[in-house]
Amino acid sequence: QVQLVESGGGLVQAGGSLKLSCAASGSTFGINPMGWYRQAPGKQRELVATFIRGTNTNYADSVKGRFTISRDNAKNTVDLQMNYLKPEDTAVYYCYATRTIGGKIYDYWGQGTQVTVSS
Repeated sequence: QVQLVESGGGLVQAGGSLKLSCAASGSTFGINPMGWYRQAPGKQRELVATFIRGTNTNYADSVKGRFTISRDNAKNTVDLQMNYLKPEDTAVYYCYATRTIGGKIYDYWGQGTQVTVSS
């Protein structure tokens, strides 16, 4: 069993910064922390930032130049530095990880952390 725990969310004024962290615990052998999604009220969950094919990264257009994803494979953590936050960044942020077992890829998700940006 793998647990992903996010931290670092909160309330911040527009233009401010927050850093989200996600740590995997439990049976973490082979776990691969991947990235972050978010879901705003009444909207579908959307990609924010993720690692693809090793160290390459992919960002949503709306956060490019403002958010930076990083990870520590040894510690099974993935972080999201968010700068110049905007009210439209308000959402619940979820980290996710994958693990390949017997050729099948399994996804794991955290419980989410609320980010609220006031104008």
